[in-house]
Formats: sequence, structure tokens, C-alpha cells
Amino acid sequence: MIDSIMLGIGSLVVLIGLIAIRMPIAYAMILVGGIGVMLVNGVAPVFNQLKTLAYGQFSIYDLSVIPLFILMGALASKSGMSASLFRAANAWLGWMRGGTAMAAIAACAGFGAVCGSSLATASTMGKVALPELQRYRYSGALATGTLAAGGVLGILIPPSVVLIIYAIIVEANVVSMFAAALIPGLLAVVFFITVIAIYVAVFPDSGPRSKAVDVAEFRAASLGVLPVLTVFAIVLGGIYGGFYNPTPAASVGVALVMVFGLLQRTINWFDIKQALFETAGTAGMIYLILLGAELMKIYMSRIGLPQAMAEWIIESGFDPMLVMVLLLIGLILLGCLMDSLSMILLAIPFFWPVLVDLNGGLYAGAEGSGFGMSTEDLKIWFGILALIVVELGLITPPVGMNVFVISALAKDVPMSETFKGVIPFFCAELVRVVLLFSFPAISLWLPRLFSQ
Repeated sequence: MIDSIMLGIGSLVVLIGLIAIRMPIAYAMILVGGIGVMLVNGVAPVFNQLKTLAYGQFSIYDLSVIPLFILMGALASKSGMSASLFRAANAWLGWMRGGTAMAAIAACAGFGAVCGSSLATASTMGKVALPELQRYRYSGALATGTLAAGGVLGILIPPSVVLIIYAIIVEANVVSMFAAALIPGLLAVVFFITVIAIYVAVFPDSGPRSKAVDVAEFRAASLGVLPVLTVFAIVLGGIYGGFYNPTPAASVGVALVMVFGLLQRTINWFDIKQALFETAGTAGMIYLILLGAELMKIYMSRIGLPQAMAEWIIESGFDPMLVMVLLLIGLILLGCLMDSLSMILLAIPFFWPVLVDLNGGLYAGAEGSGFGMSTEDLKIWFGILALIVVELGLITPPVGMNVFVISALAKDVPMSETFKGVIPFFCAELVRVVLLFSFPAISLWLPRLFSQ
């Protein structure tokens, strides 16, 4: 048993090493997982499993929502919805000191609601908002830091692709996860805008006011955001109202974005074709990562590493809340090495069984035993906390994927300035984690309300 555990730990070290030298995460997991199963069971079982494993993974109905939400985000990006969001937000907020940066945060939140991807939100809004921030002479640190931090809103504000993947892994209700993410997502927007207000109060020259728009421009900008609000209301309103589940909702969202784009002549058939190609590439990458994660899961289960880890933690007598804190810190550290989706796929299959056992087992009652809540509530609470610390990984050095995305757009701003600019937002995120950790009801109130 000890030999198997050491083999598993060694395999994880090799996996992280491969990721650190920039091998694609999917290939690294397939390589380590495949070789691991061969070492444990021989070559024949691996090839026998591969005959049906891919189909078994990719034919899950819940996974069909992923390419649909990706397509919705791609179409929204090409149809100019991001520009409309920023124009409207800037009309409302731009007159204040730091208002254009605040508008960028609000626009990132709005675009995240129709996109579901952090990197896509950072990239798209960076192209739209960065020229305006530079035009009004915002400091490089505040401008790029705001956009890098604003991009993380795409991972939590529903719909979120990573949130869907998490729900599938722990067998949680996707609608409940979307409901749970709404208030924490809005809290992030409030915290980020507050950070900007404090920043420009301390450093007034870093975020000057933009000129106030006239009434006609204000009205036009406000009306221009109606298509985005309509998509958001129909897609999420339909999900929360119980009219349809997330997959039909995503289909409706794709149709609405396409119709609005064609009617407004902001997209053409070539753009739709390009969006389909982008969706195929992104979805293919996600499915390949899912295949690698399943191979790793099979390998680790056969050598008993997750079970051994759970038993060791329970026998050690650690307080469940301390274990939760340590797992969240582990996710932040992993965020320095890999992207958000890979973190969720790699870490949650290890972390979740530990939390279930600490809470009194899979069938814990309404009060549980370790965390004082049912297993269903624990899925939701831990999922939201995990997603937020995954967000932290996107702006944490040395990787900080969002920082790299924004730095590629702002070539005249040193990356060190961008990392300096995200530090206040990082601190705000830590405050939000502490708040949600201390008061689980913030995440659980809406799901419980909808389940009544």
C-alpha cells in the first residue's frame, strides 16, 4: 500500500513538472495517467479502456452545454456586445475620478454573463477598454491591473464553463451552482469598484475623470446595452425560473446573440463561421483535458491515493475548517502553475472525497457532522470558494494567465507594473474569500430559495 501511495505522489510530482515545462495539460495527464495504469494493470487494460472511455466521457448530456456557452461567448465577442457594454458603463460611471476603470469592471461583469470564460473576458474587454483608459491617461498599473482583475469575473458570474465542469465532477445541480455564484459574483464587482475608488483617492493622477457625455449620447449608450440585458434576462431568468435547464438555455442564448448581431449588422456569416471554428478548437481542448483527467482519476483510484489521503486526514484529527483552509491554499498554489479548468479537473477529484468524509460521509443529514451542513450544501459552498481561489490563480505570479493576456495587449506597460496593479484587487479577493468562508449563507441563500 505504501509503495502504491509513493508511486501516486511521484506521479503527481512528474505531472506538475511536465506542466511547469509547458507541456499542454491534456497531454501531460494522458501521458502520466496512461503510463500509471499500465504500471498497475498492464498494457492491455489501458487499450481496452480507451476504446470506450472517450465516448463514455463525451456523451454525457450535461457536457453538451459547454460548446454552446463557448459559442455564445464567441458570437457576443464578434457582434460588438463588449463595446456596447463598455460604452454604456462609461456613460454611467466615466464622469467620476477613476470612472472609466470602474466602467471596465462593470463591462467585464456584463460580458462574463454572456461569455463564461475568464481569458476570453480579459482579452475581449482589454481590446475594447484599454485604448480608452490610455486615452484618458490612466496609469499603466491601474489600467492593466483593472482589466486583468476584471477578467476573472468571467469565471464566476453565471454562466461559467468552469462552474459547469465542477458541478459535473461532484454531481451537483448546475442551476443551484449558478444561483450560488450570483451574489458572490456581484460582491466581486462591488469590491473591485471600491478598490478603484480607494486607489484613485490615494493616487489622484492615476485615474482622471473622463468628460461627461451629453444627454443624447447617454441615451444611445444606455439603449445599446439592451441586447445584452435581454440575453442575460432570458437565459438566466429562464434557468432560475425553471423554464428550461442550462443546455436549452445555452441554445436560446446562441440564437439570441446571433439574431441581435445579424439584425444590427454587427456580425456576418463569415464571423459566424469563425466563431464556430473557435468554439470547435476550445471545446476540443476542454474535452481532451477531460479525457486526461479521467485517466488520471482511474489511475489514482486504482492505487488508492485519494482514499489514503482522506483516511490520513481524518485519523490525524485535524479540524474540518482547517482542512478546508489548507485545501483552498493548495488551489491558490496550483493556480501559479496551471489554468483554472486544469486546476479544477486535477484537484477536485482528490479534495472532494476528503471533504465528504470529514462531513460525515456521502449521506450526511441536514446538519452533517464536520461542517454543520448537508453534503449538497457543502458541494455548493466549497464550489464557490474553490472558484474564487481559482480566480486568484489567474492574477497570481509567476503564471497569472490574465496578466499575460493583458500584457500582450499593453506592450508599452511592463509586466511588473501590471502585477503591481493587480495587488489591490488580489487583496480584495482575499477579503471576499474570508467573508464567504465565514458566512456560508451568502452562497447558500439563493439556492435554498430556489429549491423551496
